[in-house]
Amino acid sequence: MFRFENPYYLYFLLLLLATTFLHYVAMYRRKRNLVRYGDPELLKHLLIDVSTIRPELKFWLCQLSLACFIVALARPQYGTKIEHQERQGIEAIIALDVSNSMMAEDVKPNRLEKAKMMISNLVDGMKDDKIGLIVYAGQAFTQLPITSDYVSAKMFLETVNPSMMTVQGTDIAEAIKLGMKSFSANQEVSRALFIITDGEDNEGGAVEAAKQAAKMGIHVYMLGIGLPTGAPIPIPGSNQYIIDQEGNTVVSKLNEDMCREISQAGNGGYIYVDNSSSAQEKLSAQVDKLAKSKMESQVYSEFDEQFQGFLILGILLLIADALLLERENHVFQLSKLFHKK
Repeated sequence: MFRFENPYYLYFLLLLLATTFLHYVAMYRRKRNLVRYGDPELLKHLLIDVSTIRPELKFWLCQLSLACFIVALARPQYGTKIEHQERQGIEAIIALDVSNSMMAEDVKPNRLEKAKMMISNLVDGMKDDKIGLIVYAGQAFTQLPITSDYVSAKMFLETVNPSMMTVQGTDIAEAIKLGMKSFSANQEVSRALFIITDGEDNEGGAVEAAKQAAKMGIHVYMLGIGLPTGAPIPIPGSNQYIIDQEGNTVVSKLNEDMCREISQAGNGGYIYVDNSSSAQEKLSAQVDKLAKSKMESQVYSEFDEQFQGFLILGILLLIADALLLERENHVFQLSKLFHKK
C-alpha cells in the first residue's frame, strides 16, 4: 500500500506551474527585445557562443529538482507488512421497511425519516462493529453489504426512500431471509438483525424465518414504529392521502403483537418507536448487551520511508544544473579547430 505521510505538501507542486508560466513569458519578452536590436539571423552569427538550448535545459533541471524536493517533503511511504489485528465488536444488519406506509406522519417528521435518524445515531456510536443495510417492501435487497465503513453506511442511508421499490407491500420474512445471508462467515462473532417496520406484514412467514435465524445464532430484534391507532398515508407531492378501492382513506396501524411474536421467535427483543428519544436509548442498550466477540481485520502496520530516493535525485539534478553552463563550451570549440582540413 502506497501513501503520503504529509500529502498537503504536494500542493506546492502547483507553484511549478506558475514558475513555468513566468519563465515562458520572460522568454517571449526577451525575444521581442532582441528583435529591436537588429535582424535575428545577424544577431545569431554575432553571438556565436550563446546557446539557446542550455538555458532551457537548466530551467527544467531546476524544476525537476524542486519537484523531487516537494515529493520528499510529502514523505512517500510504502506498506511492507500486513498484520492481522483482533478487534472487539459485533455484526449488525439493519433491515429497513421502505413501503409507502412508512411515510405516515404519526411519528415526526414521518416514520421513515425517524427510522433513518435512529440508524444514523446508532452508526455514530459504533467503533469496532460492522454494519450492513437491507431495504425491503414487497421484496428485499441489499443496500449496503456488511462493512466497517461508517461513512458509506450513512451515505447509503440518506438515499433510502419508497420510490426505490418496484413492488410495494411488507414482506418481513423476505427481509429476515436476506439478512441471514448477509453476515460474514465468522461464526464466533455476535450477530444481530434489526428489523424496522410499522408491523404490517402482508406476506406472512416472518415468525418461521425468525426461528430459523435464531437457530443460526442470529438475534432478531423488532423495532415497531408508528402509533397503534394508526395514521393516513400521504401521497408524495400532494396534500392528499392514499385511498382504497371503495374511496376510503387507508390508515396504517402498528401491529405490536406481531412484532413481539417475531422478536420472541428470533431470541431478540422488541422496541417501540414513538416521538420520544427512549427508543434510541433502548436500541443502544440492546447493542451493548450483545457479547463483544473478536473480529479479525487486515491492516498495514509498517510503512517504509521512500523520500530518500527523491531527495538524492533532487540533489543530483541541482548539481547537473550548476555544472551546466549557459554558454557554449570553448574547450569543445577548440577541439573542433584541430579537425579542420
